Amino acid sequence: MSNCTLGETMNWTTALVMGLALALIFILKRSGQISSKQAVEYLKSGALIVDVRSSGEFRSRHLPAALNIPLGEVENALPRRIRDKKQVLLLHCQSGMRSGIAVRKLKSLGYVNAYNLGSYARAASIAGK
Repeated sequence: MSNCTLGETMNWTTALVMGLALALIFILKRSGQISSKQAVEYLKSGALIVDVRSSGEFRSRHLPAALNIPLGEVENALPRRIRDKKQVLLLHCQSGMRSGIAVRKLKSLGYVNAYNLGSYARAASIAGK
């Protein structure tokens, strides 16, 4: 017979479930992102970096080569600014979540080479290579 109480078992179960949930969120977040190596190759070939954070976030700090088109404006503003639907677009935001949403929106508009670069920090580390 175990010396473990019901409360201790529930605490371990809760901790395990929380840990698995966090791991799943991390994996799902990363799974939609382009690899660093591929992003660097695209940048060397003329890819555009699109920052989908708000104007205020962009003003506070941004990548020098980035074009700012906030997520809420992507569907209207980006097609006016970038007409070539084959142009490689590397999108990023603060965490990688908004850029993932923006990629899905752009793909539905026919932009076949839109990729999620991920977070600002990841974009900065890749664009600086």
